[in-house]
Amino acid sequence: MILITHALVGAALGKQIGNPFIIAPLAIALHFCLDTFRHGEYLNRQSTFKNTTWKVALDLFSGLIIVTLYLKFSHSSIETLQNVFIGTFFSLLPDLTTVLYWKFHANFLKKIYAFHEWVHPYPKGDQRYDWNLRNSSNDIIFSLIAISILLFF
Repeated sequence: MILITHALVGAALGKQIGNPFIIAPLAIALHFCLDTFRHGEYLNRQSTFKNTTWKVALDLFSGLIIVTLYLKFSHSSIETLQNVFIGTFFSLLPDLTTVLYWKFHANFLKKIYAFHEWVHPYPKGDQRYDWNLRNSSNDIIFSLIAISILLFF
């Protein structure tokens, strides 16, 4: 899944769960569950840190802008705003650890990286990760559901 999807789903989770200590592990688990679905990736075998930084930044910025706009206009309680932030952060954390391992090869992140790779249903470079509408439909569906939860529930 792309970062926008993880951020939105984490925010929706944070809005719905009242206990911040439950949100964090649920957001991480939900991240891995979402990654089991077919989804488009803008990273591939030819990706380097240098040529993908702008894509990751745009993806992350877009997701955080949507969550921030929700927080600004929702008139929610401080606790709800905090929980939305916690859900967003922890839903993005597995991808952050992947980037840290990919860039810096930090051995303490190797098992998390391996698990993250394992939950993806297809091998790296598989055409089912190509960036196209068919592969990105789950991202779109989950993002729309998350936005609906944020706005209407």
